[in-house]
Amino acid sequence: MSSFNLGDAALLALLADDVSCGDLTTEALGIGQKGGQIAFRARREMVVCGSEEAVRLFALVGCRSRLYVPSGTRVEAGTLLLDGEGTAGALHHAWKTAQVLMEWASGLASAAADIVLAVTATGRRIPVACTRKNVPGAKALSVKAVRAGGATMHRLGLSESLLVFAEHRLFLDEAPKETIRRLRGAEPEKKIVVEVASVDEARVWALAGADVLQLEKFPAPRVAECRAVLDGLKVPGATPLLAAAGGIRADNVAELVAAGADMIVTSAPYAAPPADVSVSLETLKA
Repeated sequence: MSSFNLGDAALLALLADDVSCGDLTTEALGIGQKGGQIAFRARREMVVCGSEEAVRLFALVGCRSRLYVPSGTRVEAGTLLLDGEGTAGALHHAWKTAQVLMEWASGLASAAADIVLAVTATGRRIPVACTRKNVPGAKALSVKAVRAGGATMHRLGLSESLLVFAEHRLFLDEAPKETIRRLRGAEPEKKIVVEVASVDEARVWALAGADVLQLEKFPAPRVAECRAVLDGLKVPGATPLLAAAGGIRADNVAELVAAGADMIVTSAPYAAPPADVSVSLETLKA
């Protein structure tokens, strides 16, 4: 479950983007000062994310808002997520921004949770990690949604992790052991992850001392072959972890877990459809 919320500066920027020069319809109708109340409910089962931000959006425009379901909670259809009261102008100001934020984040969280659930159903508890392929500009909310779904982040960006791709190795003219030695000396606290495209490459980089081998688009039989090869090696220190990556979804992850993957790396939740949050508005009687 996520433990952080988007700050007011980010939320105010979202509001400003949607209502940059006032709400033309509400103002033209002359209804801005009439009292109203709003409620958000889950239209279908989902894992909630962004409810804290939605409540805060309404508060920022002057509404009284109440949170009923925190991020990271799986709910059934019809569950009341939040409600609020305020003027029609304020309610319309925040309504769509809050709804879209919650729907998008909850869709991502639900997709991540489905993959975690599929892994757990195998009887093995191995990590599900999401890549940095989030929608540009939406990293913070993406991270919150990934964690709300019970997954973790594979890497937040290029600055805090070592992941050696073939595209890096194109520029090297040295033995794999020397590459690992230099990386270990330069960043002794970091795990060294190497992406490989074949079982032979996995063997080479395992013997070189990589901490994690990222198996890019390995089908389950090839993951199993890699597992068997590595388990048979006499690797100094610990055998590297096998991270299955590429094209992984809730409907195919179990076979990769059964084949011997130690962790799952996926981008699939970022392409998930938004969840469906129903919104009801009512007038307040004077």
